Amino acid sequence: MLDRIFDYLHFHFSVEAPIVLLILIFLEAVLSADNAIALAAIAQGLEDKELERKALNFGLVVAYVLRITLILTATWVQQFWQFELLGAAYLLWLVFQHFTSEEGNDDHHHGPRFNSLLQAIPVIAFTDLAFSLDSVTTAIAVSQEKWLVLTGATIGIITLRFMAGLFIRWLDEYENLEDAGYITVAFVGLRLLLKVVNDSLVPPEWLMITAIFLILGWGFSKRVGAPELPQVEPEKTEVPK
Repeated sequence: MLDRIFDYLHFHFSVEAPIVLLILIFLEAVLSADNAIALAAIAQGLEDKELERKALNFGLVVAYVLRITLILTATWVQQFWQFELLGAAYLLWLVFQHFTSEEGNDDHHHGPRFNSLLQAIPVIAFTDLAFSLDSVTTAIAVSQEKWLVLTGATIGIITLRFMAGLFIRWLDEYENLEDAGYITVAFVGLRLLLKVVNDSLVPPEWLMITAIFLILGWGFSKRVGAPELPQVEPEKTEVPK
């Protein structure tokens, strides 16, 4: 029985396995930055710190189950472009919902608002699943051994929870960070859409990562309530007659 399970998971330990695992963990951490800020912005829709924490915890437990299911069925899922189209449509809908929402007292748009924990949990779980459609494909391209990909996904979901917790705090500190997060969500949604239309149009991974970090850099550029620097006019010097 165990032999069959190991064969299904491609469990064949080798010297290269720890190196591949480190690469998968690194990829999960890098590719999770935009995911983490999106989940943090969604959790903030509860407007209660304790509920935000619970929404992330329960939402990511459900997300973990969905992500593992996606990895185990990845070969089958990749045969149907409709999954990527649904993921792209869902992410772009989140972006549209954010930027068409009413502006708050701070003259900034804010993500969806929830009346209960049960409303937020499915949104968090399915948002992570939509992001995973892209990241799982990348992970499987690195290693065909499912046990390595599953281990990387497990560590990745823990890292994601830690990063989302940080971003919840930073969203209260930086004015443009929420908008920057949703712009990066739009990038991921458009990337999935391009994969459906024509795979050759998909930008390389390094370009996506660079663009995402530039946008996040803009998001961290201004603190909430930071005073604007006064403009100093140059002194006028009188020319003696």
